Amino acid sequence: MFVKEIEVSELSDLLKQTPPNLHLVDVRTPAEIAAGIIPGTQAMPLTTLPLRITEIPKDKQVVFYCRTGARSAQACLFLAQQGFDNVYNLRGGIINWARHSLPIEPGQHLLG
Repeated sequence: MFVKEIEVSELSDLLKQTPPNLHLVDVRTPAEIAAGIIPGTQAMPLTTLPLRITEIPKDKQVVFYCRTGARSAQACLFLAQQGFDNVYNLRGGIINWARHSLPIEPGQHLLG
C-alpha cells in the first residue's frame, strides 16, 4: 500500500477553485496548529483521527498535512486501510508550503 501525494503548487491551484472540491486536514498537535495553518483547514490531531473518522468526507479529495509530511502520511495509510481512496499527503508538509511563501493564518480559532 502506498500513499498518494500532492505537491504544494498543485494544492495551491486547487484551493483557488470556487468552491474547492477538497477538504484540508491538519494532523499536528494543538500547539503546532495554534502557530499557523493553511487557510480553510480542519484541525484533527493524528491521535484523534480514529475517533473522528466519520468527519472525513468520502465525496471530496482529502489532503492531510503536518509539519513535514510524516504524520500526515500515517493518516493517509490509516484511512486507506479503512477503505478511503480519496486521501492525499501534502509532500513536505506545512514547512514546504511556507517555503513557497504560500498563505498561513493563525490557527488558535480552530482549538476553541
